[in-house]
Amino acid sequence: MTELTYPFDAEYIIKKRKSLKRTLLSDGSKRLKKKIAVFGGSTTNDIVVYLELFLLEQGIEPEFYQSEYAQYWQDAMFPSEELLQFRPDLVFIHTTNRNISTYPRMTDSKEQVQELLDAEYRKFEQMWQKIADTYHCPIIQNNFEMPFYRLMGNKDCSDYRGRSHFLTALNEKFYEYAEKAEGFYINDINFISASYGLKAWSDPSYWNMYKYAMCVDAIPEFSFNLSHIIKSVFGKNKKALALDLDNTLWGGVVGDDGVDGIQIGQETGVAQTYYEFQSYLKSLKDLGIILTVCSKNDHENAIAGLNHPEGALKPDDFIIIKANWENKDRNILETAAELNILPDSIVFVDDNPAERAIVSAQIPGVSAPVMDSVENYIVNLDRNGYFEVTNFSEDDLKRNEMYKANAERAAQQATFTDYHDYLLSLDMTAVIDDFIPVYLQRITQLTNKSNQFNVTTRRYTATEMEEVFESGDYIRLYGKLVDKFGDNGVVSVVIGHKDGDVLHMNLWIMSCRVLKRDMEFAMLDRLIERCREQGIQTIRGYYYPTAKNNMVRELYGKFGFDKISEDDAGNTVWQLEVASYEQRNHVIKVEGNSAIQSL
Repeated sequence: MTELTYPFDAEYIIKKRKSLKRTLLSDGSKRLKKKIAVFGGSTTNDIVVYLELFLLEQGIEPEFYQSEYAQYWQDAMFPSEELLQFRPDLVFIHTTNRNISTYPRMTDSKEQVQELLDAEYRKFEQMWQKIADTYHCPIIQNNFEMPFYRLMGNKDCSDYRGRSHFLTALNEKFYEYAEKAEGFYINDINFISASYGLKAWSDPSYWNMYKYAMCVDAIPEFSFNLSHIIKSVFGKNKKALALDLDNTLWGGVVGDDGVDGIQIGQETGVAQTYYEFQSYLKSLKDLGIILTVCSKNDHENAIAGLNHPEGALKPDDFIIIKANWENKDRNILETAAELNILPDSIVFVDDNPAERAIVSAQIPGVSAPVMDSVENYIVNLDRNGYFEVTNFSEDDLKRNEMYKANAERAAQQATFTDYHDYLLSLDMTAVIDDFIPVYLQRITQLTNKSNQFNVTTRRYTATEMEEVFESGDYIRLYGKLVDKFGDNGVVSVVIGHKDGDVLHMNLWIMSCRVLKRDMEFAMLDRLIERCREQGIQTIRGYYYPTAKNNMVRELYGKFGFDKISEDDAGNTVWQLEVASYEQRNHVIKVEGNSAIQSL
């Protein structure tokens, strides 16, 4: 829904919020249901209204609990029975500089100000730890926006008694906590308020009349920014960019103007702006975002443009280059298939509104943000939060290398007539073993990103995964796959809960980038070994259908399980007797955690 993507009209959203919600709820989409508790230091009703709209648009159907006005501390430290029964999947703490209990006075010494700062911070830290211990769920905490006046003028930011200085120091302590605490995230209202305009944002009349911590027109932008963190935590980020070339990555049309005639580099202001956009995209690649080309162009002209000596991006920066005269929606669908990702994981970037409209109409879920003028390209992509970072692992740094290696594997596969021989030629080695701390972050991340090869679509927070890791009630396996083309990283996770001599499968996921390489059989073989070691006689697998995981509907049947039940919704239960199982992996060498250092 374009009305809910940046740049949006806040007044329109405020006016049409009810009809927008009705439209979203009637579109037939299957959404992830999540419970969100909002602990407010100011009025939060409108924040929740607009947050719901943005989350619905992003594939999450939220249910909210709201604390009474300014009762955030009481709800956190002394939760009611209603709140405990609510059992939130995420807690958001909406505090602002209006909730600072005491600011420094001009007569305070440095030591007194430091004591004041430490006391204010301890109050928050105590609250975060209580919430984490009670609900074992992610926490989002606002940082602090700057005050709307400066008592000391410019010196307010540098003098230890200044409010600006005090809030900056408190923010820094929040950031230090976020750096070390799993499942704790900062909602950066310091940036959002500055971007919006601090004078308008902090209009005192809204606080004095309604106890709003910001002006009403800013609430949609605030909620939009908050929604990025929530959808990222729950695995709803985009994965790839499909980029047009002419008048998108450079000014002009390379087929008409020639390589020398396109605008890119440092010679003019327009050329510099295109160069800056290319540099931004290259930085996204460093975050693990996949870059692809989707352009109506001759392939030779496209490559020549990408090889422009003044450009920041080169052909090697792209995993797939579709430069031809096919319809762009077809090229995007082919790109998704070649990458083994869903089309709705792609953001289509094109300066032509007609092309954006066609792609949006033909491929539901593909995002096609407004690209109206090159000076707005970065802001329009950035503000939409498609690639919001909540967890960042070594695998993210290597993702583009992994997909490039996949392309090399595909090229080699084409030279083989026997698929088994092709798999043997990859010289695959897997580490499949119990979880180890070094991979917990990636394991958690994978549970929230995998949609297609995910039989139960169970998601785990960092805290929940740590609980699984520390419990003796589970059989846990992660799988890391390496072949002659490179390291694929941690690509599969299996979690089963022990109940006497029966193992109930809570989770079976695998990254689609290693599909059709028998990694699922290698995981199953190791799982059977663990079951036999621990006296498990029966494994029960569960499949819960979603709009995205149809590819694993018959996974357990493929494994040799018997289907023992199926309901009207398509939920199925499968069973395997461990004693009857025979090894299925014959192409991957499997090792344990002791081999990690050598891979």
